[in-house]
Amino acid sequence: MLKEGMIVGERYEIISRIGSGGMADVYKARDHKLNRLVAVKVMKAEFSEDKDFIAKFRKEAQAAAGLAHPNVVNVYDVGEDNGIYYIVMELVQGITLKDYITRKGKLTVREATSIAIQVSLGLEAAHKNNIIHRDVKPQNIIISVDGKVKLSDFGIARAASSNTISSNVMGSVHYSSPEQVRGGFSDAKSDIYSLGITMYEMVTGHVPFDGDTTVAIAIKHLQEEMESPRKYVPDLPYSLEQIILKCTQKSPDRRYSNMSELIEDLKHSLLDPNGNFVNLAPLASHAQTVMLSNEELTAIREGRSGYAAPRKEEEDDQEYGYEDEEDEEDEYSDEEYDEDEEDDEGEISSKLEKAMTIGGFIIGAIIICILIFFIARAAGLVDFGGQSGQDQKVEEQQEDTDNQSADGQVAVPSLMGQTEENGLSLLEQLGLSGNKTGEEQSSEPAGTIISQETQEGTMVDPGTVINYTVSAGSDSLAVPTVVGLSQSEAEAKIKALGLATSIQRDYSDTVAIGRVISVDPAEGTTVDAGATVTLLVSLGEENKQIAVPSVLGLDESTATTTLSDSGFQVNVETTDSAEGIGEGCVASQSISAGTEVDPGTSITITIYHAPQTTPEATETPEATPDASADGGQDSGDSTETSASTGSWMCNVQLQQPSNYTGGPVKLTLVQDVNGVSQETVLLEGTTIDFPYELQVQGADGVSTGTVYLYEITDSGEVERGHYSPVEFAPTE
Repeated sequence: MLKEGMIVGERYEIISRIGSGGMADVYKARDHKLNRLVAVKVMKAEFSEDKDFIAKFRKEAQAAAGLAHPNVVNVYDVGEDNGIYYIVMELVQGITLKDYITRKGKLTVREATSIAIQVSLGLEAAHKNNIIHRDVKPQNIIISVDGKVKLSDFGIARAASSNTISSNVMGSVHYSSPEQVRGGFSDAKSDIYSLGITMYEMVTGHVPFDGDTTVAIAIKHLQEEMESPRKYVPDLPYSLEQIILKCTQKSPDRRYSNMSELIEDLKHSLLDPNGNFVNLAPLASHAQTVMLSNEELTAIREGRSGYAAPRKEEEDDQEYGYEDEEDEEDEYSDEEYDEDEEDDEGEISSKLEKAMTIGGFIIGAIIICILIFFIARAAGLVDFGGQSGQDQKVEEQQEDTDNQSADGQVAVPSLMGQTEENGLSLLEQLGLSGNKTGEEQSSEPAGTIISQETQEGTMVDPGTVINYTVSAGSDSLAVPTVVGLSQSEAEAKIKALGLATSIQRDYSDTVAIGRVISVDPAEGTTVDAGATVTLLVSLGEENKQIAVPSVLGLDESTATTTLSDSGFQVNVETTDSAEGIGEGCVASQSISAGTEVDPGTSITITIYHAPQTTPEATETPEATPDASADGGQDSGDSTETSASTGSWMCNVQLQQPSNYTGGPVKLTLVQDVNGVSQETVLLEGTTIDFPYELQVQGADGVSTGTVYLYEITDSGEVERGHYSPVEFAPTE
């Protein structure tokens, strides 16, 4: 174990340990070369002499180092220092998805779908690089404080090749695909299966297969059919249920072909929750659930078919999840297993024999009673229900004809309050058809019919189509449990639900500084999406001063979180001049570190942003000022003019920003028109070549403006630079 203050690789200063797994520890460290916080994953000393472990450790770095994606934890560096093998990774401030599920019990449909889409995007990037993760599970998915979802721990990832068959290293058995359990070929569809199990856990709060031993769980993956998540979440949208079921098919051929198809269906489910657009392939005879023989079961228990009881490597799931977890039970007794199996079979056989004997007597008695009844009725000895039965038939016939007129028309039934399935069944019984025209937000449960176009009782011809509208459910949300959390954790949890936050502060003798005292509205209260939740954050004990922490060199997000969680108000300014400070990092703070001040004191941090290089511009020659109405000439410098007639044009050459990566761009023009900032979109969604000739008309009478260049990425529009000033001149 490394100690605080140690330097690894002559640049990484260990700050604290933040997690531990089976074969490595994870430390928070500062990179003195780039002046930023990082996570350093260090192999445990007992494995440093094991060549296999070292090779695996290096393969992890090689597998992840080539991935650069917003939904994958980035790997910065890998090395060895005096027998210490380490990997340097992006430090993500947040919690694992496993912790998040544990705290909430289960996630909302929107949360689960959003997280699944982001994980799918990360896996899609890995698969395009021929990397199969092979250990997708909630422990390896991190939710940052700003709501970004990142996939971590490529510890048992392998390049997709013919060598991806069987391995002694296996991920957590709760999420392993059947082919991984059998030791077969693992490809992208194995990750899809594991993601499907993860989605199942997100919406239900538990995994579909569980048991006392890892072997028992593995056999369930191979032989048992998974119960529908709707059994535990009745209001789960139909489309999401079908997506989960398609991901977790035992036959890889019946799952999604790739992550792109899964992402498309997940996005579609947000727009049409109860749509029937998920195509499940028919179950072919060769795809039926296979019952394993005793020899195969024995092979699995002995680890001969590529399956081995998970060892310490399996618990590497927490190495970047920042949480310790006990090893799963992996010991069992073949002799005890066989004896129990024989006892169970004997007990079942005995019970079955008794049940069949009793059933035979009961069936025989029923047959004898029926014979006696018909003989007595034929002899006229009884009139058991004769007349009453006829009366009942007449009543049923009358009831059937009540809804039908003499000319064959039928009365439209009431569909209000019915589920869509029941409503369609009711219409079908009357010879009518149904058509869903749309969905609307309402207080009724999702999937309930809330209106119909043709009113109840209207007489219509058979085959008439009845239009109806279905409830999309309420758009309201419940305020989550955040009391006792730090301000940043509470804000992240609330904003993840689509709610806004506002902060108030007060002194407290019982709640630690920077922690939430209470919320308004109260926890569990139902509010509309987008509503504002007010957090009352503790300033600690009154009249007790606290020391200002140092945030110099930290990025803006980390510095803001550090100060706000310490009970300070934070103001942010920028500067384009600073020595030895990285882009976007804190160059100075208004109150020096270590100064004792009152809680709630406002501290201003200055963020360094490198000055933007003014684009080289080739402009049109200066236009001759127009003559004024009275024959005079306008006067002034080259950037100001009072002319307001004609078209004001610019012709400028835009140079490529250094951080532009070649994606589609969006160009906007911002001008000050009569004291009001006016923004105009010039170009959007198009890839351009630099230098780029921009010819554009501006506002009349405005001689200058600023052109902003945004690059459109998976995470949205990212500003890559701006060009200022861009000069405009009137045309003749």
